[in-house]
Amino acid sequence: MGIALGAIADDFTGATDLAGLLARSGYPVSLRIGLPREGEDAGEISPFEIIALKCRTTAVESAVSETRQALAWLRAHGADRIYWKYCSTFDSTQKGNIGPVAEALMADLGATQTIYCPAFPENGRAIFMGHLFVGEQPLDESPMKDHPLTPMRDSSLVRLLAPQVKGKVGLANRLVVARGFAALKARLAALQAEGTSHVIVDAVADEDLAVIAEAVLDLPLITGGSALAMPLPRLLAAAGRLTAENGEFSAPRVAGGQIVLSGSCSAMTRKQVASYSESAASFRLDPLRLSSEGIAEASAWLKTQAPDAPKLIYATAEPEDVRRAQEVLGVQQAGEVVEQALAALAREAFDLGIRRFVVAGGETAGAVTSALGVHRLSVGREIAPGVPWTFAQIDGEAVAMALKSGNFGAETFFGDAFRHLEGA
Repeated sequence: MGIALGAIADDFTGATDLAGLLARSGYPVSLRIGLPREGEDAGEISPFEIIALKCRTTAVESAVSETRQALAWLRAHGADRIYWKYCSTFDSTQKGNIGPVAEALMADLGATQTIYCPAFPENGRAIFMGHLFVGEQPLDESPMKDHPLTPMRDSSLVRLLAPQVKGKVGLANRLVVARGFAALKARLAALQAEGTSHVIVDAVADEDLAVIAEAVLDLPLITGGSALAMPLPRLLAAAGRLTAENGEFSAPRVAGGQIVLSGSCSAMTRKQVASYSESAASFRLDPLRLSSEGIAEASAWLKTQAPDAPKLIYATAEPEDVRRAQEVLGVQQAGEVVEQALAALAREAFDLGIRRFVVAGGETAGAVTSALGVHRLSVGREIAPGVPWTFAQIDGEAVAMALKSGNFGAETFFGDAFRHLEGA
């Protein structure tokens, strides 16, 4: 039946987050890393096809160009419903990239209105009266206020989005959503009649997401975090767009060693690194030393570790340490030197027999998958909400990868991930 839902994600861990939630439905989910290459055999098309880009913090023009190319590929393979997935903390700047990409996709699809809902109640992300909360904290009071690339200094999604788009921005608040999908559809229609093409929609619980998904199912473009996509498989099946013939995914068994590679500096990842370091051998990467000396020391350390032993290589650091490196190297260079180091070490780990990788941080995940030559992942069961194990073939061998967004998972996530895989 072709693609029931085509999705474009603005980073790799966000794409696996979306993939894991869609995979809860039992239907196959295909995750393609980067733009499908021209002339490349698409292989078997899954009912849920996700293209993972690395465009969250790239120049607006580049982000728009890449997402439009991804859209063209999805439409060429039968997708008529598109999902633009970004972070549940709306990581963005006054110039974009969330709004400009949405507007470009709307233009290509001929859509006159779309909605924005990054809520993920299961992971503590809620929207109330247009304001985004992380747990009980407004976004601008949460640790996201110190994000090294997209510091979030306002919790109002209406105010955050308005400078990014040409069209009018409005709000469908929780009082409307609580009255059900018919009331929400009426609110969207009224806003459209007023010329409002971009609508923030409140959600504080999974029940809200179900209402929203039903109300917007027929929109050519839906935008949001991953959680809003959870109700879509059920709704698409009810609409006859998914059938038992679409099949069910069976995860391969993956033998081989293990490693955690962490480039994220989020508050939760810092706790996860501290927790895992108590039971695993660990090596910390310093951006300043990497810039001057390269990865030789880390590479030598890695070669001394048994492939099967728990081990961690990380650049995860406190905000003040991140700022110090950025002051010396520049924001972009400080990030790139870490990404390049972790990517090279991932390739060395594979050559040493390691086949199970846990990777923390969206930019890091992009660099690692690229270094390993991964172009497509099949999606398995979740380790934690929004973080599944995924599987690829590298040089003819099965490899398992968990690509984790910075703030996702419990403090014990790294160890939990490998225990989960061994029990699969």
